[in-house]
Amino acid sequence: MSRLAVRLAFASTLILLPVAKAQDAPDAKPAASKSAEPKPDLAPLPADAHVQQTMTLDGKPLHYTVTVGTLPVNNQAGKKVGEVVYTAYTVDGKDRPVTFAMNGGPGASSVYLNLGAIGPKHVAFGAEGDSPSDPATLTDNPGTWLGFTDLVFIDPIGTGYSRSLVPEAETKKLFYTTVPDIQYLSRMVYDWLVKNGRLDSRKYFVGESYGGFRGPRITHYLQTQLGVALNGVVLVSPYLNPTVEDNGDLSPLPWMMTLPSIVAAHMEREHKLSAEAMAPVIAYTRTDYAAALMKGRSDPEATQQMIQHVTELTGLDPVFVKRAGGKLETQAYLREVYRSEGKLGSRYDPNVTAWDPFPNDPDQRSNDPILESIIAPTTSAMVNFVTQTVGWKTDARYEALSGDVNRLWDGGDELRKGSVEQLREAVANDPKMHVLIVHGWNDLSCPFMGSILTVDQMPMMGDPNRVQVKEYPGGHMFYSRPSSQMALQKDVMEMFKEH
Repeated sequence: MSRLAVRLAFASTLILLPVAKAQDAPDAKPAASKSAEPKPDLAPLPADAHVQQTMTLDGKPLHYTVTVGTLPVNNQAGKKVGEVVYTAYTVDGKDRPVTFAMNGGPGASSVYLNLGAIGPKHVAFGAEGDSPSDPATLTDNPGTWLGFTDLVFIDPIGTGYSRSLVPEAETKKLFYTTVPDIQYLSRMVYDWLVKNGRLDSRKYFVGESYGGFRGPRITHYLQTQLGVALNGVVLVSPYLNPTVEDNGDLSPLPWMMTLPSIVAAHMEREHKLSAEAMAPVIAYTRTDYAAALMKGRSDPEATQQMIQHVTELTGLDPVFVKRAGGKLETQAYLREVYRSEGKLGSRYDPNVTAWDPFPNDPDQRSNDPILESIIAPTTSAMVNFVTQTVGWKTDARYEALSGDVNRLWDGGDELRKGSVEQLREAVANDPKMHVLIVHGWNDLSCPFMGSILTVDQMPMMGDPNRVQVKEYPGGHMFYSRPSSQMALQKDVMEMFKEH
């Protein structure tokens, strides 16, 4: 992703395209090119499959049903142009809420939230010491949200087993651009609710990374176009406000976003990380750090003091910090901090490392340590669970993280506009809706400071606690730390109690 491309795993004025008839994927004329040739016949996907499961949660048995199923995506002419595959976990009982979950990328399936964060099953990935060749063994997840809400994990087209049924050029127009993506995924939420008779249920959405970009837009679209109001939204490490990173040669904002996460990673390595320890770092970033960057050469003394303080906060080589002018570029930092060990830190969590296969090159040549290690365990675990445990038999390829989707994605101006406008409008529209924005302290992909600065600029709109930002030890996938995962579960339960 500029940062979007790097954030493949996870991670404005809403221009609503006209919606006619039942589905909201817009018509597109096939381009006169090789990519417009008819798509080869695809084997049909299986019928919906169900299995009963039981886990122990908080010392008590929890019985639930797993469903793997499909929802059709039709264009305005009523032709089926895609099939979305979902995994749902439901518990018998009256007045159960339902939560819809999506990851991002673009190109990521929902497996990361499902088997990593909030589903009833868990596989280890994304933490220091995890290996792609470790057995992809599923265990019961004590941090699951299933104890207080049903869960529906939706895989966007081109991810998981979800697929387009039209040629590449049309697929791009229907599915791989910002506005149609929001429209058809919103419709999938609506269709699942209708199919399962759940329109009367309390409804929530959780999105991670680019799924956090989708969250406010889907919420607003559901509210104003499809007539479905969500009770609450959880944005996990969201990609909310892309342009805040622009123009680092002039604006202090890009450096204000990343400095606190770099300091947090250093504090964690020294076993000193806490909310209390981070409070003065955040205060410094908002005040003296920003002021020194804005003064630039007009105040050499302030610049020198800033460089010295940044060196103290980060524990980095003073020469490196001075050469950077106190403005720490992410990839340069990730090589510098582990250079003596011949390793690289991950932009998703600097304290998750891998060997640098090209340590003498001037620039980083290898992919991110976390991205390289999470595809094997998540793919193996999910395919085995779906085909063997649930019995949804298919030999189609499962795309945990699709490079093709990311390569074909056309975000355009709508992507650069972010989702802050839709966040504000959705909160303004519903005085009872709550939004919880959660981050790992160490995340340099979607830094927590970006969300803090964004929410700071929002009007109160009643109770200021309706929109909160919370941070936990860890990185982009902070839920790979058991203590952070349990803290997230507790905070989300509290939000659900509010509305």
